[in-house]
Amino acid sequence: MSFRISVSGAAAEAVRTAVPALVDDLVASGITALDPALWGPAAEDEASKRLGWTESVVVSRPLLPEILALRDELRAQGVTHIALAGMGGSSLAPEVITRTAGVELTVLDATDPGQVLAALTDRLAQTALVVSSKSGSTVETDSQRRVFERAFEAAGIDPVERIIIVTDPGSPLEASAHEAGYRVFNADPNIGGRYSALTAFGLVPSGLAGVDIAELLDEAESISLALAIDSPDNPGLVLGAAIAATSPRRDKLAIVADGTHIVGFPDWAEQLIAESTGKNSTGILPVVLGTNAPELTENLADLQVLRVVDDAGVHIFGDHGGRDEIRVSGTLGAAFLVWEYATVVAGRLLGINPFDQPDVESAKVATRGLLDARPEPEPAAFISDGIEVRGTPHVIGAASDLASAVDALLEELGPDGYVSIQAYVDRLALPELEQTRDLVAALCHRPVTFGWGPRFLHSTGQFHKGGPATGVFLQILATPAEDLDIPDRPFTFGQLIQAQASGDASVLAEHGRPVLTLTLTQPASNLTVLFDALR
Repeated sequence: MSFRISVSGAAAEAVRTAVPALVDDLVASGITALDPALWGPAAEDEASKRLGWTESVVVSRPLLPEILALRDELRAQGVTHIALAGMGGSSLAPEVITRTAGVELTVLDATDPGQVLAALTDRLAQTALVVSSKSGSTVETDSQRRVFERAFEAAGIDPVERIIIVTDPGSPLEASAHEAGYRVFNADPNIGGRYSALTAFGLVPSGLAGVDIAELLDEAESISLALAIDSPDNPGLVLGAAIAATSPRRDKLAIVADGTHIVGFPDWAEQLIAESTGKNSTGILPVVLGTNAPELTENLADLQVLRVVDDAGVHIFGDHGGRDEIRVSGTLGAAFLVWEYATVVAGRLLGINPFDQPDVESAKVATRGLLDARPEPEPAAFISDGIEVRGTPHVIGAASDLASAVDALLEELGPDGYVSIQAYVDRLALPELEQTRDLVAALCHRPVTFGWGPRFLHSTGQFHKGGPATGVFLQILATPAEDLDIPDRPFTFGQLIQAQASGDASVLAEHGRPVLTLTLTQPASNLTVLFDALR
């Protein structure tokens, strides 16, 4: 089988309890038959327009000759480097696909001016840019396209020869792209962004970069029949039950890449699970962990451990030596499809609509308001060793230095809570900031997530506002060494990323979530101070 799963402990009990009812209710065949009634009346309208991913293998096959022909055409023109401007589902799947295949793709899902400049100055003469956006109105992607257009023109390169658009038919981006003369690939409009891995959004950038995308679809097709059958062995039903039907519910899911050939898969799964389930004050919070993460030895009652491995064994479920965990293995194409089925099964078990994201828009609205008004930045409550400290009143009220501010934030953490670290920085320049995750986890003995901003806003951002009100939030910002203007826009990238951080902080505060914001005014020298405070 191209996908295997084994479960033990609480997950095995969840499978034994929940899967028979899913089989009796014909859930798997209903999903495959595009039945929108599976998630209740309130979700029916949305579900009727969002089940196209079950047919993505068949729908996407006709795209392959066009993608491969364009790849050959670009290579003949001396294009050896593909960059991708996209956010969330438009970037996470191509990143996993290309990294797993060992193929280079520059993924630009950032608004930090330093990171955008790095992409603009990386082999521009040999670069083609894929611009991916379902709606075409995504502010990050629109801004990235504008600066690339300007850079190509300044280098004497016709942007029409170097920019490829992936979007939904009828979107504003499709209309403007056709008007400009760009090559356009349409995706199925009946597929939400986070379910789009096997559509044009996943295939166009990956195929142009050099991945064997026909093989990827073959891998997905090999598991399609098993996913459509109402059987206790259906891996989509088993995985969905294992992550959503534990009793009492383990609503944090530790996803650990543990010896798998698939590179970066937990980051893709994180968006799929968090954005699909985190609403109506419920949900499953994915927590991406390394193999030595502190949480794995804490025996946390609300944390379900799932390991992505290269051999999960041949049994659908069993004891497997007393481990209390889920283990999955398989090919990447099969994994995409199994996890999509499992996620909508989890949605049914949780009693929510797995296809909407009602709380994502609130941060976008707050960002737009700040960009329109561009108020003066809120003054820091205090500055500690060059780090500006801001936060919600309960966090900042009793703080006098960096360490006490961190302590005050963690004091807001309840017994079933989690910490979300959000780094709105140039992650190429400051990759070591990811180490803050393990430091905070060791400090608080609770699950800790880490997200690069603004990328996580299109991922776990939905869960933060719509899921259980148990999170506390640590924002880390950095003063950019150099800013970058955006053609025909009244704001810069530096102002954009600042507005995104401030906008999300304000929405979190409105939802009663504790927030601590730290701005590194001299990032290179401030890191030591920050790490010391977190220890």
